[in-house]
Amino acid sequence: MAPGLLILNKPEGITSQTAVNRTKRLFGESKAGHTGTLDPMATGVLPVLLGRAVKASEFLLCSDKYYAATLRLGLTTDTEDISGTVLSLSDRIPTEEEVRAAAESLRGESEQIPPMYSAIKIGGKKLCDLARAGVEIDRAPRKIIVYDLQLTRLTDRDYRLDVHCSKGTYIRTLCADIGKKLGTGAVMASLCRTKTSRYSLADAVPLEELERMTEEERFALLHPVEEIFRDFENLTLPDFFSRLCRNGQAVLLSKLGVRAPVGTRFALYDATGFFGVGEVIETDGAPALKAIRQF
Repeated sequence: MAPGLLILNKPEGITSQTAVNRTKRLFGESKAGHTGTLDPMATGVLPVLLGRAVKASEFLLCSDKYYAATLRLGLTTDTEDISGTVLSLSDRIPTEEEVRAAAESLRGESEQIPPMYSAIKIGGKKLCDLARAGVEIDRAPRKIIVYDLQLTRLTDRDYRLDVHCSKGTYIRTLCADIGKKLGTGAVMASLCRTKTSRYSLADAVPLEELERMTEEERFALLHPVEEIFRDFENLTLPDFFSRLCRNGQAVLLSKLGVRAPVGTRFALYDATGFFGVGEVIETDGAPALKAIRQF
C-alpha cells in the first residue's frame, strides 16, 4: 500500500492518538503517526502520516502553527483550560484595553514553561500522567515565538485569540499568562488548530465524515509524500548515482554537476519517481549528497 498524508479535522473529546488509530484502521495500515498533539478538547488540523510516510514526521513537526482559541477571564484551573479543577476566581473585569495590552506583551520571542497537563515526556513518563497522580515536577522553560496575536472581544470575560506561533507553543499557557498579567486569572475555553505548515481547515476532512466514506473516496483524499517536500529543490539522479544514494553512500556534487552549500536539502527523484530526501554534507573536504530519508 502506498504511503500518504491525510489532513484530518480532529473532533473534540478524543486524543490525537485515538484519532490516528481510527484513521489507520480505515486505511488498513499498521503504521501511522501525527505531527503535533492536539488536546482532547481541541479540534482542527491534524496531519496523519500513513505507512512509510511516518518517516516524514520531523519535517512537519517543525512547522509554524495557527490557532483560534477562546480566552476566558476571571478564573484559574489546574489544567489551564476550562476542563480542569477551579483553583481561583476573580470578580474583577478588566477593560478591553487592559486585555489587549496584556496579550500584546506576549508577542515575539520568549520562554514558556510547559504545563503539567501535557504530553511531554520526562524520564520516560508523560507530564499529564504525573499530574493526574498528584505529582508536580520542575519543567525547563522552552523558547517559543508568537509571530502574531489578534484579539476579538466576545463578552466582558471572553475573547477570541487568533495566534500564529512556533512549534511547541502551548495556547493554554498563553491564556494563563495573560490572566497572570491582568491579575484576574484566565483559562483556555476552546481551541481549534486552523493551520499547520501549508495545510488549513479547508484541506481537512472531519473524522466522522471519513468513516462514512467508501474506500475509494478515502484513498482519493491522500496526499503523496513528496508533496511535503515541494518547497525543496527537486534533483533527479541518473540510475547509477540513484543506486549509490539508495544504498546510503554519499555522492560528490561535482559528479552530479550540482552546486549547493552544505546543509541544502533536495527532494530526490530517479526513473521510478520520488524516493527520498537528500542533504548536502562535506566529505573529504568536498560537498556531497547523502540521502537522509527514503520512502
